[in-house]
Amino acid sequence: MSNGGNGGPVPQIGGMPVHSRLLAAAGTLESAVLLRLVEQVPAYGTLPSEQLRGEIVKQVARGIVAFAEMLRTGEPLGEDEQASIRESAARRADEGVPIESVVGAYHVGAEECAAQVLATAEPVDQGDVLRVQRRLLDFLRQVSCAVAAGYVQERQSALGDEQVALQSLLSRLLEGGSPQVAADRAGIQLPPGYLVLSLAMGPHPDELLPGVNGPVVVRRKLRRLRNELQRHTCGVPLSVLSGDGGLVLIPYETPVADFGEADRDRLSWLVSQYARMCGADLLVAAAVATPEGVAEAARLAGEIREVAEASGRPPGLYLLDDVLLEYQLSRPSPARDRLAALLGPLGARPELLGTVRTFLACGLDRRRAAARLQVHRNTVDYRLRKAADLTGLDAARGTDLLTLHAALAAHDALRRGGPLTLRPSGTA
Repeated sequence: MSNGGNGGPVPQIGGMPVHSRLLAAAGTLESAVLLRLVEQVPAYGTLPSEQLRGEIVKQVARGIVAFAEMLRTGEPLGEDEQASIRESAARRADEGVPIESVVGAYHVGAEECAAQVLATAEPVDQGDVLRVQRRLLDFLRQVSCAVAAGYVQERQSALGDEQVALQSLLSRLLEGGSPQVAADRAGIQLPPGYLVLSLAMGPHPDELLPGVNGPVVVRRKLRRLRNELQRHTCGVPLSVLSGDGGLVLIPYETPVADFGEADRDRLSWLVSQYARMCGADLLVAAAVATPEGVAEAARLAGEIREVAEASGRPPGLYLLDDVLLEYQLSRPSPARDRLAALLGPLGARPELLGTVRTFLACGLDRRRAAARLQVHRNTVDYRLRKAADLTGLDAARGTDLLTLHAALAAHDALRRGGPLTLRPSGTA
């Protein structure tokens, strides 16, 4: 038995080196491997005949020679061979062939080679058969690593290009005007409209635990949200998100004018799904627009969200109709300034202002307000009376309710510094 260098003895079957048997049968093996690839690996069965009998056969032939060399020497694959495998895997990635099919193709080829050279093995050859199997496993391990490296590098590069194109489209949509050129560059057919969502996202419970890596929790939360967005979207959703919220554009496949109660119910359900999957409260404001109107819709959705937050609304979905009064009263006017001034006496008593706000948000239910504020019901009564003494507006008096709602909306708008603008942060 001859020596195979650092890899130990050269495996032999029937007194003939296995690598010699393999090389002698290379021509037949190439055809057999190609046939099995087409029959057993569906992705290869759909490749053009010219490619199969050209590039793929050449790669099969190269693999047979590489395996034979490993059988002869026991040495790892050379850098040139690994580079060839990485380049071939990268081409398959660019063509959209799944990575499991690429790895599987090498396994099919190696299995066919092993079957060919071991077919005549006798009991006396048992030691050499074991050596062939060990080198076969080593060959497949190295090939799989090279395939993964080439495939992943190509996909990362492609995804990077795709993300740049998608971000360019998102930016163009938010700037206003025609986004058609950016959509063509991203390879996306523009939908008739977009559901424009402005999100305020609460923390995941794990973010509040001491000793937990907060950034990791946030990334997991955002990844789950993005996955859920993609799962329920026909088309490509666009987003700019950070740990506390952001902006999402969902393709809307029917005319914008047809958005109705059924669409609202569906969107409300989706918001609840998004919140459940990312494990955090979501307050979402929505507006509908054509692609050319996304910029204005994004500003409107941001304003609706801030009004809903400022008025103490619970998590959920909000459209303009849900905050009409508060929204209108937050617009600049002399009356807005006068309304906000009505709450001036509470400026130094934030607990009184907060109690009035919570009482109104709880539908004038003192028990609910006390539970939300985590104080006794008598404390709520005392604070409401004190606020009424200071402002002359009694939250328990029906004639003052509309004025109090209006004064709070005006107060919140002035505190935010006037008309609201959308300033999303983070990356898609």
